[in-house]
Amino acid sequence: MERSSVDLVDVLSFVRVVETGSFARAAERMGLSKPVVSRRVARLESQLGARLLTRTARGAKPTNIGEAYFSRASGILADLDAAQEVVADAVTQIAGPIRLTAPVSFGTLHLAAALADFIREHPKVELDATFEDGIADLIGGGYDLAVRIGTLPDSSLIARRIAPVRKVVVGSPDYFAKHGRPQTPADLSNHAILLYTHESWRFRSNGGEPETIRVNPVLRANNGEMLRQAAEEGLGICLLPSFIASPGIQSGKLEAVLTDYDPGHGALHAVMPPGRAATARVRALVVFLVDRFGPEPSWDPCWFGDCGKGPTAP
Repeated sequence: MERSSVDLVDVLSFVRVVETGSFARAAERMGLSKPVVSRRVARLESQLGARLLTRTARGAKPTNIGEAYFSRASGILADLDAAQEVVADAVTQIAGPIRLTAPVSFGTLHLAAALADFIREHPKVELDATFEDGIADLIGGGYDLAVRIGTLPDSSLIARRIAPVRKVVVGSPDYFAKHGRPQTPADLSNHAILLYTHESWRFRSNGGEPETIRVNPVLRANNGEMLRQAAEEGLGICLLPSFIASPGIQSGKLEAVLTDYDPGHGALHAVMPPGRAATARVRALVVFLVDRFGPEPSWDPCWFGDCGKGPTAP
């Protein structure tokens, strides 16, 4: 007996409900009504003979069988999307939606203008950008691309290095006048520290092994702009990516210290779920970002010594 085929829109409806966590948000993303999405998912469950979702007052979540089906189905839909892009490649069209997430500070300071230029170059792209400092679930959130800074954990995601990101230790002239300047990283234990959430400070001197420094934070925050403003107000010392610190340094509100010590350099990455990297529109955006921001970050004046004496850029 031949098994009947499922409707791809029914499958897509189910995938979108799992990605967004609710029928209402899935319907909004698909441009359909909530009842239509609900009926399509119910029809898919009936055809498969299995319950895929558990409906709750807060939304919906997949059953064990639903999670297994989602894993396969979302990958297949991504492959279909990539197959459609093969056709678009043939006629040199870069079109369709791109959902992107990026850190708030880098997004507002640098990425927003870059994305505007990308849209002007590719007017058929529909860009949906979210700036947030948390680590978004790319697959669960239905994202095509994330711009991330720092060391990436091992995962099934695909990453492309865009550019290096330098770090710098800064404080205000008023703070240093009252409390003195640290001469070595060990001196930081005697200073008020403005700490990025879950961050540890490690410094390397003269090519030696990195040493973790114990600090006493008076403020923790998950946003670099907030830490920069707190440092400018004289609340303490912070370690920031230089693209965040450089406006304060150039204006004289901040001064760089411990420039003979290497606090470790991170990198700017484009991170994509499997399948998304194969689409022409996402590939085009990644290439655009690499061309715009790397390999030598001219967008970051601190990288070329404009923030005062510092370690040589790699």
